[in-house]
Amino acid sequence: MRRREFMTLLGGAAAAWPLAARAQQPSMPVIGYLYTGSPDPSAHLTSAFRKGLSEAGYTEGRDVTIEYRWAHNDNARLPELAADLVRRQVALLVTPGSSPAALVAKATTSTIPVIFSIGADPVEIGLVTSLNRPGGNITGFSSMNVELAPKRFGLLHELLPQAGRAFVLANSSNPVADVSIRDVRAAATAVGWQIEVLTANTVSEINTAFSSLAQKSAAAVLVTPGPLFNNRRIQLATLASRYTLPVMFSSREFAEAGGLMSYGPSIPEEFRQAGLYAARVLKGEKPADLPVGRATKFEFVINLQTANALGIEIPPTLLARADEVIE
Repeated sequence: MRRREFMTLLGGAAAAWPLAARAQQPSMPVIGYLYTGSPDPSAHLTSAFRKGLSEAGYTEGRDVTIEYRWAHNDNARLPELAADLVRRQVALLVTPGSSPAALVAKATTSTIPVIFSIGADPVEIGLVTSLNRPGGNITGFSSMNVELAPKRFGLLHELLPQAGRAFVLANSSNPVADVSIRDVRAAATAVGWQIEVLTANTVSEINTAFSSLAQKSAAAVLVTPGPLFNNRRIQLATLASRYTLPVMFSSREFAEAGGLMSYGPSIPEEFRQAGLYAARVLKGEKPADLPVGRATKFEFVINLQTANALGIEIPPTLLARADEVIE
């Protein structure tokens, strides 16, 4: 073989080596991200999820790919979106901040790991068999937001002891709404209050519900937690202000948007925990062996500007217990 031919052959082989090496490198794992809401209102929550991943060593686009699927507040779309992610053979499914999405993911696959972060008790709604040993292919984090309904009612009762009746706004398409309503009824019965439930499953139904609350001269309103209301927090706070309604909400974002009061866990922290759990599974831990985490910190926030606008005087005892007072 002539020297020139040999060098040409050698050069061609050398050029092919990087291609062969790249072909042998494993592709990045893909996370299927299934959420009930829409991307824009939940951008800070998605960032919190990515933060959890990053803290554990996974940066989107460098170490992991994320396939996002948004139901845009239409739970009926969740089965189709979950099935699409399963067909794409994602490494794991993540359903942050949504009990409906978590239940759909569990029903869709028994082999792909599923990581949830929800406000409900995952044992009570049938996601896992126990908190310490979840079993199966699913585990995650509970912010216990749904379980805090009696505490929220108690704060509302302390603020407005003479109201005698509370209105509860719930999203009936959320499978955990009944739990909140049940617990509020029990707390109300204990102090001799009546409860009236209004439902809103869409943006337009939220408007209708608040119009009805105004017509009924509602003196105390409690909004149950859930993705739909979280995504529409500005709408809810605006309507409460327009109709001069005293409303108790489930997380600080509502009070920051102008709502009167809120009590609950940090929702961004819930999403961050989902990212941390996802990273643990990507590193090889099995969901069946990962205990379900539970929130330990809750915030009570009062918007004093809103209270003044409503003509409500906040008792000093409530102000002293608030973790934050927005003035």
